[in-house]
Amino acid sequence: MGMIKEFKDFAVRGNLVDTAVAFILGVSFGKIVSAFVEGMVMPLVGLLTGGVDFKDIKWVIKQGTEAVKDADGNILTPGVAEVAVKYGVFVNNVIDFIIVAFVVFLVIKAINKMKKEQPAAAPAGPSSTDALLMEIRDALKK
Repeated sequence: MGMIKEFKDFAVRGNLVDTAVAFILGVSFGKIVSAFVEGMVMPLVGLLTGGVDFKDIKWVIKQGTEAVKDADGNILTPGVAEVAVKYGVFVNNVIDFIIVAFVVFLVIKAINKMKKEQPAAAPAGPSSTDALLMEIRDALKK
């Protein structure tokens, strides 16, 4: 029973709940940014680059071949898959990352601006009792 109570205390602690909410919002925001990049940014970039769809950009290392079949449909030579480096998808993901990183930077900058450090308060002088004791001490030294 003690472990369940300890877990409950841990789970409802403010920092864990805040982290969970931030994680869920971050995942959702990532999907929104991906949709924005794939649906709005990359078509415009493709238009500027001559109608190229970046998802289809690749560097083919080895061409693939289709299977060779006889008249009956029996496979004589199996097909070979194409070997390619699909760097267009990587470009899309880099643009996603840059947008997300920039927005997170702006959010953290705004939070830090709202949390302006209050200047440290000057230390309070000694209490009246301490002041009286210091006067007595100084008087006894004379």
